[in-house]
Amino acid sequence: MASVVSLTLQMEALVSALPYAEIVLAILLIVGIVLQQRGATLGGAFGGDNFASTFYKRRGAEKFLFNATILIAVLLVLAAIANFLLAGS
Repeated sequence: MASVVSLTLQMEALVSALPYAEIVLAILLIVGIVLQQRGATLGGAFGGDNFASTFYKRRGAEKFLFNATILIAVLLVLAAIANFLLAGS
């Protein structure tokens, strides 16, 4: 009986913390995307950039930032799904 009460309290704590985690992840995702756009020109944003310059190998910090942005996006989606599923119960 005590384990059921403990599990219920843990679930309530998780449900109350998930919206804050989503906010933090969303801000981190925005920062990651904006930092990746640092080298892009205004013409590139509207499709007028040179297409030959878009295909290159990412190295170092740029590769880390790219992979971290993907990870943050996946975590944000998982947190949103978990919040949707747990808030309904």
